[in-house]
Amino acid sequence: MTTTTSPTPEVPEHVPEHDPEPGGPADGAAAVRPVRLIRTESTTEIPVHLLFRDAPEPAAVRLRPAVVARRPGAGRPGARERPRPVVPRVDPDLVERPARVLPGVAGVLAGVCGAAGCLATSWWAGALPPLAAEALGLSARAGAGGPGPAQWAAYAGAGALGLFGFGGLARGRTGRAWVLGLFGRYRGTVRRTGLLWVNPLLLRRRVDVRLRHWRGEPMQAADRSGVALRVAVLVVWRVRDTARATLGVEDHEGYLRTCVEAALLRVPMAGPGAARDATEAAQDALTRLVVADTAPVGVEVFVVRPVQVEYAPEVAAAMHRRRIAALDAQHRASVLSSVVDSVEDTVTRLTLRGLVELDDYERKVLVKDLTVAFCAGRGEAGP
Repeated sequence: MTTTTSPTPEVPEHVPEHDPEPGGPADGAAAVRPVRLIRTESTTEIPVHLLFRDAPEPAAVRLRPAVVARRPGAGRPGARERPRPVVPRVDPDLVERPARVLPGVAGVLAGVCGAAGCLATSWWAGALPPLAAEALGLSARAGAGGPGPAQWAAYAGAGALGLFGFGGLARGRTGRAWVLGLFGRYRGTVRRTGLLWVNPLLLRRRVDVRLRHWRGEPMQAADRSGVALRVAVLVVWRVRDTARATLGVEDHEGYLRTCVEAALLRVPMAGPGAARDATEAAQDALTRLVVADTAPVGVEVFVVRPVQVEYAPEVAAAMHRRRIAALDAQHRASVLSSVVDSVEDTVTRLTLRGLVELDDYERKVLVKDLTVAFCAGRGEAGP
């Protein structure tokens, strides 16, 4: 039987777009699949982006997150915004500034001139006694019907000059200042020392600007657990702005006491016998609060230091018993730890040196007896 080899089929010039699957329906509605260009070889799909590889890639666009301001009250449901601290606004008229004063020599000269003018007017009007005229080296002059309008005007001018000259003399002291006002308006502060001349029409208010300390009576406070305390504090302070301290508040010393009391209620204090770090932390917190509250009124606070801390009378007895119980428990724990260490050391030495051979039951009995003996010995010896 002769076998003939058929020639390799030529690729037709026109290749149909689809070839019906074998065994499938012959109509056009049947499912078709793409025809391979080379039937004897397998084909691979080429990604589309490789066909346009030579084209330049578009520049990357950087997107920035949009910043949107949150409206008041927006956010998590039920969440409340923390209230911002209210910063008091300072009236520009209540800022300390130096007042206009003159040296005391000017006041003395004005007073002397006023007095001399009054004497001269009296001699002019003939009202000067002969003895006084002779003492001054003046010749006596007889009056002509008493002082006239010109003499009275001279009297008024010389008297006003003398009153203003001598009435405005003041002595400035170190550590003291005057706050001057005229018809309810602030006119300045005098911090100069020595003999000065101040307008006598101005109202003077003396203010102590020295460094001062104040120790108040025990005030109410509480520790971190809410236990009531009585705390006495030492406050070191001074008046920095005399205008605000005098005119911005009715009584700056009373205001300082109120600020200290409010700070003690807001800061948890360290109880009696607390660690030094806790006491210093409470002191720093107190100082910051009082400084922030007193700065708007011109008072400068350096430190607020607790000097006496004790429990309130209503809880003092209970806290004393609690403290004794805590000390007793601490002592018992230290004694028990020492006894356990001693028993462990004794049993270990006896076993390692081969003095005794113990099983589990005998070891437990020995440990029990040694523990009782050591505890009894510590109890007799006392703490």
